[in-house]
Amino acid sequence: MKNKETLLGNQIETKLLQYIQDEPIAVGEKIPNEFELAEKFGVGRSTIREAVKGLVSSGVLEVRRGSGTYVLNSHPVQDDPLGLGHYSDKYQLALELFEVRLMIEPEIAATAARNATPEEIVQLQRLCKEVETIYRSGRNHVNKDIELHTMIARCSKNRVVEVLVPLIDSAVHTFANVTHRGLMEETIETHQAIVDAIEAHDQMGARCAMVMHLTYNRQMILRLLAEEEGKQCK
Repeated sequence: MKNKETLLGNQIETKLLQYIQDEPIAVGEKIPNEFELAEKFGVGRSTIREAVKGLVSSGVLEVRRGSGTYVLNSHPVQDDPLGLGHYSDKYQLALELFEVRLMIEPEIAATAARNATPEEIVQLQRLCKEVETIYRSGRNHVNKDIELHTMIARCSKNRVVEVLVPLIDSAVHTFANVTHRGLMEETIETHQAIVDAIEAHDQMGARCAMVMHLTYNRQMILRLLAEEEGKQCK
């Protein structure tokens, strides 16, 4: 009986995390109360408590006595390999991550354009289409987006670049958290431009397309940062 309860608790923990990511419920916002969640997932409140405990342990949720349960990080600690989840200013963190990405990802894309095999290019085009399909359907496209950027890094054939993939992953997650997955058309268009340039073995084209992709994202972060600073001044 205990094993069944544990299994159910684990399943609801996974579903609750997915719910937080898909809504999305932003970092700092409160999740629904136990009663609402129990009704939503069709389980008892004790199961919800176990699921919440699990997400508290993994650094996703924080219980504030007398106030409620809040999102601390939209991804578990194991999905935050650089340990950046504890930074409270997500806008500034996203901006700094983009600065680093601008230093390295255009060159990664250019190197991928030089070294990608025909088989890898097929994979890149498939991932590009999958990101677009998921994004347009309104579902959470972030994990597939990360797969695409990871594949571009692998196409570079540089083993050190592969070590840097967690940095790219963290940046994509952070951007999605603070923008609620905005810039759909710009993302789809620039992803396709990057992959098409890699397919054509156009190193300059791949480099420029990646710069454009990151620039759109950086400009959005700057706008959000300015809006946030404006609110604090009022």
